[in-house]
Amino acid sequence: MKHVIRYVRPFFGKMMLGFTFKFGGTIMDLFLPMLLSAIIDDIVPTGNRRNIYLAGLLMLVCSVLAIAGNITANRMAARVARDTTEKIRNDLFARISYLSARQLDAFTVPSLESRLTSDTYNIHQMVGMVQRLGVRAPCLLIGGVVITFLMEPVLTLVLIAVMPFIAVSVYLVTKRGIPLFNDQQVATDGMTRVVRENAQGIRIIKALGKESAERDRFDDANRTLNRAEKRAALNMALSSPLMNLFLNFGLVAVIFVGAHRVNAGLSETGKIIAFTSYFTIILNAVMSVTRIFIMSSRGIASANRIGEVLDTPMDMEPDAAYDAPAASGSPKIEFDHVTFSYNGVKPDVEDISFTLMPGQTLGIIGPTGAGKTTIIALLMRQYDVDAGAIRIDGRDVRSMPRDEISKKFGAAFQNDFLFADTIRTNIDFGRGLSDEELLRAAEYAQASPVLEENGGLDFELAIKGANLSGGQKQRVILSRALAGDPEILVLDDSSSALDYATDARLRLALREHFSGKTTNVIVAQRISSILHSDLILVMEDGHVTGRGTHAELLRTCPLYREISDSQMGGALLE
Repeated sequence: MKHVIRYVRPFFGKMMLGFTFKFGGTIMDLFLPMLLSAIIDDIVPTGNRRNIYLAGLLMLVCSVLAIAGNITANRMAARVARDTTEKIRNDLFARISYLSARQLDAFTVPSLESRLTSDTYNIHQMVGMVQRLGVRAPCLLIGGVVITFLMEPVLTLVLIAVMPFIAVSVYLVTKRGIPLFNDQQVATDGMTRVVRENAQGIRIIKALGKESAERDRFDDANRTLNRAEKRAALNMALSSPLMNLFLNFGLVAVIFVGAHRVNAGLSETGKIIAFTSYFTIILNAVMSVTRIFIMSSRGIASANRIGEVLDTPMDMEPDAAYDAPAASGSPKIEFDHVTFSYNGVKPDVEDISFTLMPGQTLGIIGPTGAGKTTIIALLMRQYDVDAGAIRIDGRDVRSMPRDEISKKFGAAFQNDFLFADTIRTNIDFGRGLSDEELLRAAEYAQASPVLEENGGLDFELAIKGANLSGGQKQRVILSRALAGDPEILVLDDSSSALDYATDARLRLALREHFSGKTTNVIVAQRISSILHSDLILVMEDGHVTGRGTHAELLRTCPLYREISDSQMGGALLE
């Protein structure tokens, strides 16, 4: 909740002005029953029509002022709620963008999506409602009680006797409501995850005819969310009936006592009518206060979830303990007895050591789950090692700022992402490169035919590049990696969708234009993609089971020789 206050603070001036308009409109509303009472008890008996018309005109003016003040205040409240939520959403998105991979794994992407959408919406609703009703409801409640006390103290005491029951009911319902709304948002995370997975995997779901199974999985998530919503709604729904029950008991008591007082000549008809009007105002004010508590319960639960992300400390900041001077030229990469585990139980890679000199090419090959992509993630410092060290130019990556590391790399992954924007924007990626540089990168990545077929760099891609074939998408992604002349080029199984002829031309372009000045790290399933690498690592179960050149591995590594024989007849290439 402290974050909401921090974001609302810059708008306190506007809020105070809005509260002033709201307060003025509320006072006008409170005057109306009092004027009605005066007309009935004091003016009408005199028979003076002029005074009656003047009093009626005054009531009309009060009504117009009340409406104008409330509308103005509500518009200002809407703007403050909008601007506050916009800043929260922007900062939350920025904070999510800088979360480490391990932190993203802990929060999960569906949960972060839910916090960025439904949770910020709940805060928007809470901030808006507190401004619209936060002044009006208490003013109507307190003002109504004060005016009725001045008019009829005895009847007001009957009303006040009901208030403790209402206060206790609101407190108990609200106290239980916040945890229930938090459970509801967690259930929303679960359903968001299922929807997200189905949207991303719709092709394979249809291909395997698993629509029914996925529909059942969605039904389970939907039922879980429905149960959470029902528990929260049933809890909060208790408030309105309880308020009505207590207040209507009070109203019956007021009418009963008022009738006896009028009959005894202790009160007047106009005052009783005004009192019932004020009682209705007070009833609506109490109901509004209840709505504020309901919405605040939901908003506080969402604010706590957003606060968890905003309060998460920056992970993987530069650590001076590992600092060392940087060298110049193409980077030297060194893995020094590196061990890492995603879950902290079983190492996913263990005791990995190698040195890659500037301008050399490293090839990594092995079966699925061997730890190839993990090596890339550690090199790019998406995760920190559990043991050992990774150095670039003699500097431990843990001592390097995130931006410095990012600028060294050009990376393309097998399941990389294309945005719904132009090819130019997808290749440039905010680096401000010239068209000449973009076209040159596309030429090296064998993407020139893609540009020619689709009208050049300004061709609009669909979401995830859905209007391109798999091979075309990979060539655009490769163009993005090659653009900007990176110091370290990382290709993680990024040519799997290319035919052999295109793959061969790509490898030739890499040797001609990126050999010597750029250090290359290539993860591949094809022997042909890493055939000419200066160093090849063969991975299996998180360990290096073979290292050397292609010719050396054919002689010394059975697994590599088996892969080579199955793909291209390894013996012919010794």
